[in-house]
Amino acid sequence: MISRRTFTSAAALTAAAIAAPALRAQVKLEKSKVSIAVGGKAAFYYLPLTISEQLGYFKAEGLDVEISDFAGGARALQALVGGSSDVVSGAYEHTINMQSKNQYIQAFVLQGRAPQIAVGVSTKAMPNYKTLTDLKGKKIGVSAPGSSTNMVANLVLSRAGIKASEVSFVGVGTAAGALAALRSGQIDAMSNTDPVMTMLEQKGDVKIISDTRTLKGTIDVFGGPMPAACFYSHTDFVLKNPNTCQGLANAIVRGLKWLQTAGPSDIIKTVPEGYLLGDRALYLASFNKVREAISLDGLIAEEGTRTALKALASFDPAIKPEKIELGKTYTNEFARRAKDRFKA
Repeated sequence: MISRRTFTSAAALTAAAIAAPALRAQVKLEKSKVSIAVGGKAAFYYLPLTISEQLGYFKAEGLDVEISDFAGGARALQALVGGSSDVVSGAYEHTINMQSKNQYIQAFVLQGRAPQIAVGVSTKAMPNYKTLTDLKGKKIGVSAPGSSTNMVANLVLSRAGIKASEVSFVGVGTAAGALAALRSGQIDAMSNTDPVMTMLEQKGDVKIISDTRTLKGTIDVFGGPMPAACFYSHTDFVLKNPNTCQGLANAIVRGLKWLQTAGPSDIIKTVPEGYLLGDRALYLASFNKVREAISLDGLIAEEGTRTALKALASFDPAIKPEKIELGKTYTNEFARRAKDRFKA
């Protein structure tokens, strides 16, 4: 028979175990309220962010995060540069682009180890498509001009000798608006993320011509591993707010760990209903397609940063590889600590 004292002690231990992440996180945060800008939060590209938010992992770190969702990564970057956000959940390559303009921003925890972006042509608008040269003069949908979806499209087109000026890029977002834009004929092709691209693909609306939703596909397109979504901020912010950045990294790495063992039903229960775009089955089919592209531990591979620089320089003459210091575009200091903490 359990005595009242024993029961009370056991209950207290259980409560302490549940609260452990929060208790361990009681360090002095330089900034407890953090504004995060993201471009297309409903996309699988940013699933770790959504999971960490929905499961309360930021709150467990003592953080009050305010997430602002924009049409694409370029808009989220603008929010950081303009001072309306502290951190961006966005594509790693923006750190290289900005350094080429003498503005230093730094990635400090990785969410995706592959871009998860596919390029497809509309089977309705271009039923006779044969080669990339057929895209000259066409309208190509991207999440937002200047975003990673635009970057992948530029890279794919450049390999066929097509300049960005020879097509028209149209911002369509990453959700229902993107589906509508392609199906209504507003665009002829699209470079976008999942679940949008898998939904269009499975309904026969697009023919996929380039795919980075898997690790193999990423190597085929980029010639090596390619870091994707990450948390980045001004280098000064990272230096001045190490405990805050550690808390953010902890929350994301904890979300990544959860995703490694989560089943389809777990995902459905956790993400907001609107993210499913009205089709649970296709949403889950999309998740299975991109699952391996999600980072395992939040660490950014040095080889991947070199791949990103080489890819950007291949179509953007403003980026001079010899002038870019890759070591200043990222740090693994916070992700490494978070990985050690959530090892068990």
